[in-house]
Amino acid sequence: MTSRCIDDTCPVARSVAILDGRWTMLVIRDLLRGTRRFSELRSSLDGISPKTLTDRLRALEEHGLVERRQYAEIPPRVEYSLTARGAELEPVIEALATWGGGERSLR
Repeated sequence: MTSRCIDDTCPVARSVAILDGRWTMLVIRDLLRGTRRFSELRSSLDGISPKTLTDRLRALEEHGLVERRQYAEIPPRVEYSLTARGAELEPVIEALATWGGGERSLR
């Protein structure tokens, strides 16, 4: 484990800053399953508002974790997928799923 640090030189602090937000990790989890349209993500994330989903997708795109592809069709079609950098989070999501599956109570 790295030494304690609280500024932007700390890898953990930087990661938390990027992945912060109630729905962020769940958006990544769903995109690990493949390319999704906005409506598909919204359906799979019960309770997320369209604005929050838009905000999370934009932030992930700004950090280079998500790619947004817009097609010149009518009606417009937009798809989201993880970049190679975003896909690197798969073992992190799997570790959280394993840890969360074993944690039966939130103290």
